Amino acid sequence: MYDLRMSRGASTVVNTCAGVQPGEQVLIITEHSKMSIAESLAAAAYAAGAEATLVVMTPRDLDGQEPPATIAAAMRASDVFLCAVSRSITHTHAVREATAAGARGLVLTQFTEGMMVHGGIQADFRAIAPRCRAMAAALAGSDSVRLETPQGTSLSFSAKGRRGNALYGVVDKGQFSTIPTIEANVSPLEGTANGRIVADASVPYLGIGVLREPVCCEVRDGFILSMTGGEQARMLYNDLLSRKDPNVFNIAELGVGMNPCCSFMGFMLEDEGVEGSVHIGIGTSITLGGTVKAACHYDLIMTGATLVADGQTLIDQGRLCL
Repeated sequence: MYDLRMSRGASTVVNTCAGVQPGEQVLIITEHSKMSIAESLAAAAYAAGAEATLVVMTPRDLDGQEPPATIAAAMRASDVFLCAVSRSITHTHAVREATAAGARGLVLTQFTEGMMVHGGIQADFRAIAPRCRAMAAALAGSDSVRLETPQGTSLSFSAKGRRGNALYGVVDKGQFSTIPTIEANVSPLEGTANGRIVADASVPYLGIGVLREPVCCEVRDGFILSMTGGEQARMLYNDLLSRKDPNVFNIAELGVGMNPCCSFMGFMLEDEGVEGSVHIGIGTSITLGGTVKAACHYDLIMTGATLVADGQTLIDQGRLCL
């Protein structure tokens, strides 16, 4: 039985973020370990007058692995899909095809019962939306993007011709968003990223979480060539090598966290949303506007960043400027 305290967060997801209407088909995708969260979402969808269907799948072995074909088909046929899972299915053909068919979706990866009660879920998603859209618009199509941090990050790339993505937890027809992270992101033009990445905050995958030591990556022509650091860096690098897919080292994304209620706790969608943080996504980029489908998509999160796009300062030492 789910904790009744989750009902408020579930109502936020269903009513504020997904805007569920009476009679709509709402698909809730989950695993046995996330059943209490899924049940709270189903109850909120039912209370909104929707037809709620809850499907339980075998947990994916890897982040970015496609869901079963039957579930992918159900996603395409739904008005709304909500994913309460432990392994991310965000960067999959299933999500891209469902939104292309007009479904709107929200992804609640690695959610805990506590995250349904407090933290990023308490943000005023609609109030922050205009600022998030402005950040995405500033990143979109930028010919020259430069990222620097006091820890040693110095990365440049082009996003010419690329769309900016505003993920602020509120979705309309044909859109998806992660939640509770609020972020604006862009996918670098393949082959243009060069420099150095130093993640000092979090790598919320593989059980790594909040970093004890920085993870340092050398980047040339759009790919990570080397990765150094402590035990956590070795864990990440060994996992990437085990995929036997060179595209896992692709520089896929630059994202800006914009949720003032998020904090670093080792969970993906809380950590990536921390206001003023920046994450570099590696691997798959097809759901963000890029062209690469890799065996995974991981994010490396840093703090204190200064971000400049086509001469406009968007973040100054961790402070949002828009």
